[in-house]
Amino acid sequence: MDLELRHLRIVRAVADAGSVSKAATRLGLAQPALTAQLKRIERLLGGPLFERDRTGARPTPLGELVLDRARVLLPAAKELQEEAVRFANGPTTRFRIGATSGAILGGLVERLTAHGPVRTCTSWSARELATMTELGRLDYALVGVCGDSGPPGDSISWTTIGVDPVFVLLGLGHRLSGEKELDLAELAEESWAVNPGDGCFGDCFATACTRAGFTPGTIYETDVATCVHLARIGRAAILCQATHQPATGLVMIPLRGAPLRWRHVLGWHPATPGASWVLAQARQAHAEAVRQSPVYDAWLAHNPAIGAKW
Repeated sequence: MDLELRHLRIVRAVADAGSVSKAATRLGLAQPALTAQLKRIERLLGGPLFERDRTGARPTPLGELVLDRARVLLPAAKELQEEAVRFANGPTTRFRIGATSGAILGGLVERLTAHGPVRTCTSWSARELATMTELGRLDYALVGVCGDSGPPGDSISWTTIGVDPVFVLLGLGHRLSGEKELDLAELAEESWAVNPGDGCFGDCFATACTRAGFTPGTIYETDVATCVHLARIGRAAILCQATHQPATGLVMIPLRGAPLRWRHVLGWHPATPGASWVLAQARQAHAEAVRQSPVYDAWLAHNPAIGAKW
Protein backbone atom coordinates (compact mmCIF):
# COMPACT_ATOMS: atom_id res chain seq x y z
CA MET A 1 0.00 0.00 0.00
CA ASP A 2 1.28 3.46 -0.93
CA LEU A 3 0.63 6.58 1.08
CA GLU A 4 -2.32 8.54 -0.32
CA LEU A 5 -3.82 11.94 0.37
CA ARG A 6 -6.81 10.30 2.07
CA HIS A 7 -4.42 8.81 4.61
CA LEU A 8 -3.07 12.25 5.40
CA ARG A 9 -6.63 13.56 5.78
CA ILE A 10 -7.30 10.84 8.36
CA VAL A 11 -4.16 11.71 10.33
CA ARG A 12 -5.02 15.39 10.27
CA ALA A 13 -8.62 14.69 11.29
CA VAL A 14 -7.51 12.71 14.35
CA ALA A 15 -5.04 15.43 15.33
CA ASP A 16 -7.62 18.22 14.87
CA ALA A 17 -10.33 16.34 16.79
CA GLY A 18 -8.02 15.22 19.57
CA SER A 19 -9.41 11.69 19.62
CA VAL A 20 -10.20 8.82 17.28
CA SER A 21 -13.87 8.73 18.28
CA LYS A 22 -14.42 12.42 17.59
CA ALA A 23 -12.56 12.16 14.30
CA ALA A 24 -14.73 9.19 13.28
CA THR A 25 -17.87 11.23 13.93
CA ARG A 26 -16.58 14.14 11.86
CA LEU A 27 -15.57 11.84 9.01
CA GLY A 28 -18.84 9.90 9.11
CA LEU A 29 -17.12 6.61 9.89
CA ALA A 30 -17.57 3.99 12.57
CA GLN A 31 -14.84 4.19 15.19
CA PRO A 32 -13.62 0.59 14.64
CA ALA A 33 -13.28 1.27 10.91
CA LEU A 34 -11.26 4.45 11.50
CA THR A 35 -9.10 2.71 14.09
CA ALA A 36 -8.33 -0.07 11.61
CA GLN A 37 -7.41 2.44 8.90
CA LEU A 38 -5.18 4.36 11.29
CA LYS A 39 -3.34 1.17 12.24
CA ARG A 40 -2.72 0.39 8.56
CA ILE A 41 -1.36 3.91 8.04
CA GLU A 42 0.93 3.53 11.06
CA ARG A 43 2.28 0.22 9.73
CA LEU A 44 2.91 1.90 6.38
CA LEU A 45 4.80 4.79 7.97
CA GLY A 46 6.80 2.65 10.35
CA GLY A 47 5.43 3.47 13.78
CA PRO A 48 2.64 4.91 15.95
CA LEU A 49 1.44 8.38 15.00
CA PHE A 50 -0.56 9.04 18.16
CA GLU A 51 -0.38 8.25 21.86
CA ARG A 52 -3.93 7.21 22.75
CA ASP A 53 -5.49 6.99 26.22
CA ARG A 54 -8.71 7.94 27.98
CA THR A 55 -8.04 11.65 27.53
CA GLY A 56 -7.69 11.44 23.75
CA ALA A 57 -4.98 11.17 21.08
CA ARG A 58 -1.76 13.19 21.01
CA PRO A 59 0.73 13.11 18.10
CA THR A 60 4.02 11.27 18.63
CA PRO A 61 7.21 12.82 17.20
CA LEU A 62 6.59 10.73 14.06
CA GLY A 63 3.01 11.97 14.03
CA GLU A 64 4.19 15.58 14.23
CA LEU A 65 6.46 14.99 11.24
CA VAL A 66 3.60 13.55 9.21
CA LEU A 67 1.25 16.35 10.28
CA ASP A 68 3.78 19.02 9.25
CA ARG A 69 3.93 17.53 5.76
CA ALA A 70 0.16 17.02 5.61
CA ARG A 71 -0.49 20.68 6.39
CA VAL A 72 1.55 21.60 3.31
CA LEU A 73 0.51 18.84 0.91
CA LEU A 74 -3.26 18.86 1.49
CA PRO A 75 -3.83 22.58 0.77
CA ALA A 76 -1.45 22.34 -2.21
CA ALA A 77 -3.39 19.40 -3.63
CA LYS A 78 -6.68 21.24 -3.15
CA GLU A 79 -5.29 24.33 -4.86
CA LEU A 80 -4.03 22.19 -7.75
CA GLN A 81 -7.44 20.61 -8.19
CA GLU A 82 -9.26 23.95 -8.12
CA GLU A 83 -6.79 25.52 -10.54
CA ALA A 84 -7.08 22.56 -12.90
CA VAL A 85 -10.87 22.84 -12.90
CA ARG A 86 -10.68 26.58 -13.61
CA PHE A 87 -8.15 25.96 -16.35
CA ALA A 88 -10.26 23.22 -17.96
CA ASN A 89 -13.47 25.25 -17.86
CA GLY A 90 -12.08 28.71 -18.51
CA PRO A 91 -9.48 30.47 -20.67
CA THR A 92 -6.71 28.21 -21.91
CA THR A 93 -3.97 30.82 -21.59
CA ARG A 94 -2.20 31.21 -18.26
CA PHE A 95 0.46 33.65 -17.14
CA ARG A 96 2.97 32.98 -14.35
CA ILE A 97 4.98 36.13 -13.72
CA GLY A 98 7.81 36.78 -11.30
CA ALA A 99 8.88 40.34 -10.58
CA THR A 100 11.15 42.49 -8.48
CA SER A 101 9.75 45.72 -7.08
CA GLY A 102 8.37 48.29 -9.50
CA ALA A 103 5.30 50.04 -10.82
CA ILE A 104 4.78 47.88 -13.92
CA LEU A 105 3.58 44.58 -12.44
CA GLY A 106 0.17 45.85 -11.32
CA GLY A 107 -0.67 47.30 -14.71
CA LEU A 108 0.55 44.18 -16.48
CA VAL A 109 -1.59 41.92 -14.29
CA GLU A 110 -4.58 44.18 -14.97
CA ARG A 111 -4.13 43.71 -18.71
CA LEU A 112 -3.47 39.97 -18.64
CA THR A 113 -6.32 38.88 -16.37
CA ALA A 114 -8.82 39.56 -19.16
CA HIS A 115 -7.09 36.86 -21.23
CA GLY A 116 -6.36 34.11 -18.71
CA PRO A 117 -5.49 33.26 -15.11
CA VAL A 118 -2.46 35.11 -13.73
CA ARG A 119 -0.21 34.01 -10.92
CA THR A 120 2.55 36.22 -9.55
CA CYS A 121 5.50 35.95 -7.21
CA THR A 122 7.93 38.62 -6.09
CA SER A 123 11.57 38.44 -5.05
CA TRP A 124 14.37 40.91 -4.46
CA SER A 125 16.62 38.52 -6.41
CA ALA A 126 16.59 38.86 -10.19
CA ARG A 127 18.78 35.76 -10.37
CA GLU A 128 16.20 33.71 -8.50
CA LEU A 129 13.44 34.81 -10.88
CA ALA A 130 15.65 34.08 -13.89
CA THR A 131 16.37 30.59 -12.59
CA MET A 132 12.67 29.92 -11.98
CA THR A 133 11.97 30.99 -15.57
CA GLU A 134 14.74 28.76 -16.94
CA LEU A 135 13.31 25.81 -14.98
CA GLY A 136 9.79 26.41 -16.28
CA ARG A 137 8.34 27.45 -12.91
CA LEU A 138 7.62 30.92 -14.31
CA ASP A 139 6.56 32.00 -17.78
CA TYR A 140 7.97 35.52 -17.47
CA ALA A 141 10.42 37.41 -15.28
CA LEU A 142 10.00 41.17 -14.89
CA VAL A 143 13.16 42.69 -13.42
CA GLY A 144 15.23 45.84 -13.52
CA VAL A 145 18.90 46.49 -14.23
CA CYS A 146 20.91 49.68 -14.11
CA GLY A 147 22.89 51.27 -16.91
CA ASP A 148 23.82 48.92 -19.71
CA SER A 149 24.35 45.86 -17.53
CA GLY A 150 22.73 42.64 -18.67
CA PRO A 151 20.13 40.66 -16.73
CA PRO A 152 20.95 37.13 -15.48
CA GLY A 153 20.00 33.90 -17.23
CA ASP A 154 21.83 32.99 -20.42
CA SER A 155 19.06 30.79 -21.79
CA ILE A 156 16.35 33.46 -21.38
CA SER A 157 15.23 35.93 -24.03
CA TRP A 158 15.39 39.41 -22.49
CA THR A 159 13.84 42.52 -24.04
CA THR A 160 13.79 46.06 -22.69
CA ILE A 161 10.38 47.44 -21.70
CA GLY A 162 11.54 50.96 -20.91
CA VAL A 163 14.35 53.03 -19.42
CA ASP A 164 13.65 55.56 -16.67
CA PRO A 165 15.78 57.99 -14.66
CA VAL A 166 16.25 57.38 -10.94
CA PHE A 167 14.83 60.05 -8.62
CA VAL A 168 15.23 60.64 -4.89
CA LEU A 169 12.65 60.49 -2.09
CA LEU A 170 12.98 62.88 0.86
CA GLY A 171 10.83 63.56 3.89
CA LEU A 172 8.57 66.61 3.68
CA GLY A 173 10.55 68.27 6.47
CA HIS A 174 13.90 67.84 4.71
CA ARG A 175 15.83 71.04 3.95
CA LEU A 176 15.77 70.19 0.22
CA SER A 177 12.19 68.93 -0.02
CA GLY A 178 11.00 72.09 -1.81
CA GLU A 179 13.48 71.83 -4.67
CA LYS A 180 12.23 71.01 -8.17
CA GLU A 181 15.47 69.26 -9.14
CA LEU A 182 18.68 68.34 -7.34
CA ASP A 183 22.28 67.70 -8.22
CA LEU A 184 23.45 64.41 -6.73
CA ALA A 185 26.29 66.35 -5.06
CA GLU A 186 23.73 68.27 -2.97
CA LEU A 187 22.97 64.98 -1.19
CA ALA A 188 26.59 64.27 -0.27
CA GLU A 189 25.91 64.43 3.49
CA GLU A 190 22.89 62.14 3.41
CA SER A 191 22.49 58.60 4.68
CA TRP A 192 20.66 56.27 2.30
CA ALA A 193 17.97 53.61 2.65
CA VAL A 194 17.82 50.90 -0.02
CA ASN A 195 16.04 47.63 -0.68
CA PRO A 196 18.17 44.49 -1.06
CA GLY A 197 19.06 43.25 -4.52
CA ASP A 198 21.64 41.11 -6.31
CA GLY A 199 22.31 43.39 -9.27
CA CYS A 200 24.99 46.04 -9.77
CA PHE A 201 22.92 49.06 -8.70
CA GLY A 202 25.00 49.56 -5.56
CA ASP A 203 28.18 49.76 -7.64
CA CYS A 204 26.53 52.09 -10.17
CA PHE A 205 25.37 54.36 -7.33
CA ALA A 206 28.85 54.46 -5.81
CA THR A 207 30.32 55.33 -9.22
CA ALA A 208 27.78 58.14 -9.74
CA CYS A 209 28.63 59.55 -6.30
CA THR A 210 32.35 59.45 -7.11
CA ARG A 211 31.70 61.40 -10.31
CA ALA A 212 29.73 63.91 -8.23
CA GLY A 213 32.71 64.33 -5.92
CA PHE A 214 31.76 62.39 -2.78
CA THR A 215 31.54 58.97 -1.20
CA PRO A 216 28.05 57.96 0.00
CA GLY A 217 27.56 57.82 3.75
CA THR A 218 25.68 55.23 5.77
CA ILE A 219 23.57 52.89 3.67
CA TYR A 220 20.68 51.08 5.37
CA GLU A 221 19.70 47.96 3.42
CA THR A 222 16.21 47.07 4.59
CA ASP A 223 12.56 46.51 3.64
CA VAL A 224 10.31 49.08 1.95
CA ALA A 225 8.42 50.08 5.12
CA THR A 226 11.64 50.80 7.02
CA CYS A 227 13.08 52.77 4.10
CA VAL A 228 9.95 54.94 4.03
CA HIS A 229 10.08 55.44 7.80
CA LEU A 230 13.74 56.50 7.76
CA ALA A 231 13.11 58.97 4.93
CA ARG A 232 9.97 60.35 6.55
CA ILE A 233 11.81 61.18 9.81
CA GLY A 234 14.76 62.66 7.94
CA ARG A 235 17.27 59.89 8.66
CA ALA A 236 17.84 58.82 5.08
CA ALA A 237 17.23 59.55 1.42
CA ILE A 238 15.82 56.90 -0.91
CA LEU A 239 16.67 56.36 -4.55
CA CYS A 240 13.57 55.32 -6.49
CA GLN A 241 12.28 54.64 -9.97
CA ALA A 242 10.76 57.74 -11.57
CA THR A 243 7.43 55.93 -11.90
CA HIS A 244 7.23 55.51 -8.12
CA GLN A 245 4.19 56.85 -6.26
CA PRO A 246 5.52 58.47 -3.04
CA ALA A 247 4.03 57.45 0.29
CA THR A 248 2.45 60.05 2.56
CA GLY A 249 5.07 62.28 4.11
CA LEU A 250 7.56 61.94 1.26
CA VAL A 251 8.34 64.02 -1.79
CA MET A 252 9.97 62.75 -5.00
CA ILE A 253 12.58 65.00 -6.64
CA PRO A 254 14.40 64.41 -9.96
CA LEU A 255 18.19 64.28 -10.09
CA ARG A 256 19.63 66.75 -12.57
CA GLY A 257 21.12 65.10 -15.64
CA ALA A 258 19.79 61.64 -14.67
CA PRO A 259 23.10 60.26 -13.35
CA LEU A 260 21.38 56.94 -12.63
CA ARG A 261 18.96 55.11 -14.91
CA TRP A 262 16.84 52.01 -14.47
CA ARG A 263 16.09 49.63 -17.34
CA HIS A 264 12.98 47.46 -17.06
CA VAL A 265 13.36 44.14 -18.85
CA LEU A 266 11.03 41.22 -19.48
CA GLY A 267 12.47 37.75 -19.83
CA TRP A 268 11.00 34.45 -20.99
CA HIS A 269 12.14 31.05 -22.18
CA PRO A 270 12.51 31.03 -26.00
CA ALA A 271 9.87 28.28 -26.23
CA THR A 272 7.21 30.38 -24.48
CA PRO A 273 4.34 31.12 -26.90
CA GLY A 274 2.82 34.59 -27.23
CA ALA A 275 5.77 36.40 -25.65
CA SER A 276 5.67 39.32 -28.09
CA TRP A 277 2.06 40.05 -27.13
CA VAL A 278 2.87 39.96 -23.39
CA LEU A 279 5.83 42.26 -24.05
CA ALA A 280 3.48 44.75 -25.73
CA GLN A 281 1.20 44.64 -22.68
CA ALA A 282 4.18 45.26 -20.39
CA ARG A 283 5.21 48.29 -22.42
CA GLN A 284 1.68 49.67 -22.21
CA ALA A 285 1.74 49.14 -18.43
CA HIS A 286 5.03 51.03 -18.23
CA ALA A 287 3.69 53.91 -20.32
CA GLU A 288 0.66 54.13 -18.05
CA ALA A 289 2.90 54.17 -14.96
CA VAL A 290 4.82 57.10 -16.48
CA ARG A 291 1.58 59.02 -17.09
CA GLN A 292 0.43 58.39 -13.52
CA SER A 293 3.55 59.99 -12.03
CA PRO A 294 2.99 63.79 -12.07
CA VAL A 295 6.59 64.56 -11.11
CA TYR A 296 8.00 62.33 -13.83
CA ASP A 297 5.51 63.51 -16.43
CA ALA A 298 6.37 67.15 -15.73
CA TRP A 299 10.09 66.41 -15.74
CA LEU A 300 9.82 64.69 -19.12
CA ALA A 301 8.49 67.89 -20.68
CA HIS A 302 11.91 69.45 -20.07
CA ASN A 303 14.02 66.34 -20.56
CA PRO A 304 12.47 64.41 -23.46
CA ALA A 305 15.76 62.89 -24.53
CA ILE A 306 16.57 61.31 -21.17
CA GLY A 307 13.56 59.53 -19.71
CA ALA A 308 10.89 57.01 -20.68
CA LYS A 309 12.77 55.43 -23.56
CA TRP A 310 11.12 52.39 -25.19
